[in-house]
Amino acid sequence: MRPINLIVVHCSASRCDRCYTEYDLTTDHLRRGFSGAGYHYYIRKNGDIKSLRPVEKPGVHSKGHNANSIGICYEGGLDENGRPADTRTSFQKHSLRVLVMLLLRDYPGSRLCGHRDLSPDLNHNGEIEPEEWIKECPCFDASSILSDPVPGNPAYL
Repeated sequence: MRPINLIVVHCSASRCDRCYTEYDLTTDHLRRGFSGAGYHYYIRKNGDIKSLRPVEKPGVHSKGHNANSIGICYEGGLDENGRPADTRTSFQKHSLRVLVMLLLRDYPGSRLCGHRDLSPDLNHNGEIEPEEWIKECPCFDASSILSDPVPGNPAYL
């Protein structure tokens, strides 16, 4: 088994008003020359978690970080006009939280981050700031996944 120390969250950069299935994602990745989907997991708008690549096999999702990471992608990330936005449904938020919690249990000590957080620190201040992001993916702070409200709690509604 390969060592895992990083869990990276991505968005599919697809519009929230359109369907982008795991088949669509895999087909797009095959067209780009990948051997299949680059992510290990894909979360559909309805919350379904699709396993796309065995965890034992390195992903193709974060250049320079694939050897020791697991890639999770959620469907969406662009608003109806094609602009970056946090388009996660409540189902996706729940599924993402559960999946991340399970992965952190299986790979204790792993760092949770968004793809954008792996951008280079251009000003060398030790912090990746919005002006340094290569892309906005995902369009929310991935570290907030574990602090998102839990369904059933009054704060969630």
